[in-house]
Amino acid sequence: MPITLLALFVCTAMLYAAVGFGGGSTYNALLVLYGVDYRILPLIALSCNIVVVSGGVWRYGRAGELSVYKLVPFIVASVPAAWWGGQLLVSEAVFVFLLGGALLIAGLQLLWQRDAAGGPPEGRPISTPMALVTGGSIGLLAGVVGVGGGIFLAPILYFMRFGSPRQIAAACSLFILVNSASGAMGQLMKLSDLSLLALAQPYWPLIPAVLLGGQVGSWLSVRGLEPLWIKRLTAVLVLYVAARLLLRWAAMIW
Repeated sequence: MPITLLALFVCTAMLYAAVGFGGGSTYNALLVLYGVDYRILPLIALSCNIVVVSGGVWRYGRAGELSVYKLVPFIVASVPAAWWGGQLLVSEAVFVFLLGGALLIAGLQLLWQRDAAGGPPEGRPISTPMALVTGGSIGLLAGVVGVGGGIFLAPILYFMRFGSPRQIAAACSLFILVNSASGAMGQLMKLSDLSLLALAQPYWPLIPAVLLGGQVGSWLSVRGLEPLWIKRLTAVLVLYVAARLLLRWAAMIW
């Protein structure tokens, strides 16, 4: 396995963990650009997600920033949707397009998002049906593409004034964890049925790589590191990779 790929996974995990995300979309994109079979990418990326955000959930929980109750309606719908999405078979062109589009949205969201100082004075309530629809939609996309979905949930929580920036990062970490676990189960079932599971085994060194990066990133986040400049740097990386993927998708269909 190329040392450069391991180094990129360490850096990606550190950057994403510092702002409460897992990095699944960028792991997928890096593997696509390194020519890995697209059918095993979601399982690898979701496994890396689980490792990265587990540390974040633990650290945020110890710091008292994690509020599970308000997140329940999103999780109830997203978990089965992510499991179902993980079992769906899509063509390589569709996969690359969905991944490139997800990265484009994620990069723009990171680029434009600004953290509010302190906690919100008053939240915008969201109805339970709307939370269920939102969670289910994000979970389905997460399962198909191999991401945790936190990058899509974050702007919704900011709009709702769900909590302080760190409370939102904590909520996204938990959302990513449960969706990644559910999506990975669906991917495991699909790959087992297709006898492709063995193709993912040589990529096990990526797990300790993201463990290292994720622990450093979540530690920096909990210690009060200003996340704004990290978000800008991450956004530039994500948008660059999104452009590469969308160009690759265009070449596939034309």
